Amino acid sequence: MKTKKIEAVVAPRDPHMVGDGFRVHNFIPSTYPLTRDRMSPFIMLDYNSKFYFPPTTEPRGVDVHPHRGFETVTIAYKGSVAHHDSAGNSGIIKEGDVQWMTAASGILHKEYHEKEFSAKGGFFQMVQLWVNLPAKDKMSAPKYQEITHENIRKVELEQGNIEVIAGNYKDVNGAASTFTPVNLLNVNLKKDGKADFNFPAKHNTALLVIEGTIIVNNSRKVAADHFVLFENEGEDFQIEAVEDAKVLILSGEPINEPVVSHGPFVMNTKEEINQAFEDFYTGKFGTLV
Repeated sequence: MKTKKIEAVVAPRDPHMVGDGFRVHNFIPSTYPLTRDRMSPFIMLDYNSKFYFPPTTEPRGVDVHPHRGFETVTIAYKGSVAHHDSAGNSGIIKEGDVQWMTAASGILHKEYHEKEFSAKGGFFQMVQLWVNLPAKDKMSAPKYQEITHENIRKVELEQGNIEVIAGNYKDVNGAASTFTPVNLLNVNLKKDGKADFNFPAKHNTALLVIEGTIIVNNSRKVAADHFVLFENEGEDFQIEAVEDAKVLILSGEPINEPVVSHGPFVMNTKEEINQAFEDFYTGKFGTLV
């Protein structure tokens, strides 16, 4: 098999606030090469690097807002997040948990620091990823997958493990169901631990170093909070932990369709975006307070 070479190593951009509860570095979409077309099916990635929030009586977060045409995936590394949506789903994700919400035809939701975490304060670290849907599924019914850490299957390594959130690794299937081929893995390595990966050459493949420092393909050292994009040639790559490390791996089959977006809506045409706004303003996304 041919090695999948690094195309770019991207440092975190200056953080900005989403609502008052998420201090994020945006990696996708960005300037080339991290554009939506290049990174499909991943159309957004915001990373809340480890940050201390002091105690508060009013939980921080993002109030009610709509989505249509894609899925939101929230991965909790530190802290806890509560969620409510207009389809009647609610839940709390804590360290190691994943919230996978399919907005599809339209949903209202809000997400905020969980009450007990807010009262105590503490370090908060999260990834939110938006996964696009193909045109045929954009108007399907919304759904919600709350994936607890205990329900994520793991592949044990000599010096660590790999949590299979979605897709497949070493014949272990992920906990999440997806509309198109997507692999999402949390890699936990002790110092000097190694892990090998194999993805189709044409799948868009990248990683985000959540904790520690790693070496990719025995040659490139990558520090925490940095993003690595691989070329669309070759299938294999390896990472090694310089120190205890946690790495998010993402790889997916591109959706070769037009992407037209406006704020919280991601569709295929401008007319569909206009329809999304009309449906939102006329109450077709339901209600949520």
